Amino acid sequence: MAETSSPKVPTAVTVGQTLIQAEIDGLAALSASLDTAFALAVDTLVACKNYCIVTGVGKSGHIGSKIAATFASTGTPAFFVHPTEASHGDLGMVDRDGVLLAISNSGDTREMRDILAYGQHVGIPIIGITKRADSILGRRSNILLKLPDMPEACPNGLAPTTSTTATLALGDALAVAVMEARGFSREDFGKVHPGGKLGLQLQHVKDWLATEGEIPPTTTPDMEAGGVISALAVDGMGCIGIVDEDGQLVGSITDGDLRRAFSPEFFQKTARDIMNPTPVNITPDVRMQDAIEIMTERRISNIFVVEAGVLKGIIHMKDLLRAGYL
Repeated sequence: MAETSSPKVPTAVTVGQTLIQAEIDGLAALSASLDTAFALAVDTLVACKNYCIVTGVGKSGHIGSKIAATFASTGTPAFFVHPTEASHGDLGMVDRDGVLLAISNSGDTREMRDILAYGQHVGIPIIGITKRADSILGRRSNILLKLPDMPEACPNGLAPTTSTTATLALGDALAVAVMEARGFSREDFGKVHPGGKLGLQLQHVKDWLATEGEIPPTTTPDMEAGGVISALAVDGMGCIGIVDEDGQLVGSITDGDLRRAFSPEFFQKTARDIMNPTPVNITPDVRMQDAIEIMTERRISNIFVVEAGVLKGIIHMKDLLRAGYL
């Protein structure tokens, strides 16, 4: 009996590649569709005197929450409000000096009607993101950012895939365009991202010193070798700063300097005889990222912070490791 062949079932990789390509096509269509409405939306957000209120239901709501977070982290105060909660009192968050960014793929989501009507009532600018210009959201938007009419990448054409990816990308595009229009800098970004490795890298040394900084043990150039040993034992930092009567950093001594200075005449020496007269140092205005790079390149475990020559603090690799920044 002859065997019958059955069609090959697509592999998981093929399915994944097909879906991703469909979303790539959707993003390409979105990029090509941007027009003066996008520029007007950016201008409106830049001119906003209050919050950008983002709203949406279901998958659009999840995307909206991310868009609001992206706005807030890039210089545009924003928050997400769920339309249902808005209908039960949270409409009070919708202020006439703000901007309402409403997201709905169909544009006719019934939960959105109250917040859209209230937005029109108080006269807040409404920026709508939807696929249908003739929908409730499309008609009530002052500025309509229309999504391209692309099919969902889901095999059934139902699950939000292409549309949510396009909405997310459109939200990112708005946030970045507004960020650039506002002149939002790396320093500004660092101020609202103080946590984690990213936050540390964008902070300045003075920010680190304000919360984590220490003043290293110090002594004078005339300190005898025995006193130097005692000073080095303080706090286990492995180094001390040598300062003059004006607090100016004139040298440093590390455990390594101490070992290299040992000789039969060691205890006749002073700090001046043992110290490194040109210790590596930075100013408080240096970025933490640059400070760490200097320490890494020089293969040193600590670096002094000076301002106008005066010792202000020290940064230790061990403290950076303890804080989880390395």
